Amino acid sequence: MASVLEAESAHPRQEPRRIRSVSVWRRFMRQPVAVAAGLVLLVILVVGALEPQYAPRAGSNLSAEWRNHPPILSGWHFFGTDGIGRDVAVRTLQGLHTSEQSALLATLFATIIGVALGGLAGYRGGWVDAALMRITDLLGVFPALMLLLAIYTYFAPVTVWKATAVFALYLWVPVARVVRAEISSLRTREFVQAARSLGATDRRIFLRHLLPNASGTIIIAATSLLAQVFVLEATVEFLRLGLSSEITPTLGNLIGDGQANVFALGWGWWPWAVPAGTLLVILVCINLLGDGLADALRPPRRH
Repeated sequence: MASVLEAESAHPRQEPRRIRSVSVWRRFMRQPVAVAAGLVLLVILVVGALEPQYAPRAGSNLSAEWRNHPPILSGWHFFGTDGIGRDVAVRTLQGLHTSEQSALLATLFATIIGVALGGLAGYRGGWVDAALMRITDLLGVFPALMLLLAIYTYFAPVTVWKATAVFALYLWVPVARVVRAEISSLRTREFVQAARSLGATDRRIFLRHLLPNASGTIIIAATSLLAQVFVLEATVEFLRLGLSSEITPTLGNLIGDGQANVFALGWGWWPWAVPAGTLLVILVCINLLGDGLADALRPPRRH
């Protein structure tokens, strides 16, 4: 009998969260543009993740007759070849794999750091809030691109893991600010006061009450951060201050090398246009998906 009563008492606490999740999902599915953008982005990320299984073998066949060849249906070079006969599509997939790996990991680590520090500052307040916010203000003074270029130069030679660590240790700042503002607003709500009066610990209040209610804001901040990481990573690699395209291709250094070869050697436009188009599609899909998530997670207005 006690277990039945416990199950019945637990059901009302779980039901609103389940209903809220279903309503958010329904509101998101009513936006065809955001759904289509999410599906396209998912396909691109999955293809980029599976790249090591087939791309190296497909790009190993070099031939002099296929050097700098424009896109053509015959020979399976649908997007053309570069100056030494490598397939541009295969090179783009290799660059996508590296850029995707760096961007996703950097976004994940930066979000974790930002949620932890921003949540601590928003929940504790006082000198903890003041100290952490002054650190974020100090980091926010420096332009992102200039700071990243200086760090890249200091830690040369740059590897994928070094680049990921640099992005994660700097880009947590906007996430921390958003989470701090949200937690500061939520900690004064009635459900937090009720949980505290019932003897709930600070850890339980933060993990079971504040963090789930701030999940929408965190998801939107992480989505915006993912697009920012893609842009910054491509910019640094485009300037040839990061990874070498001959050793570790990325979307940024492929665009930079392709454009430089157009002006210096008169090569075709396709070696840089294909990775640039891929990056453009990724950024557009991320922005559309973020707008859709923001609309779905926003509470509906009741008249």
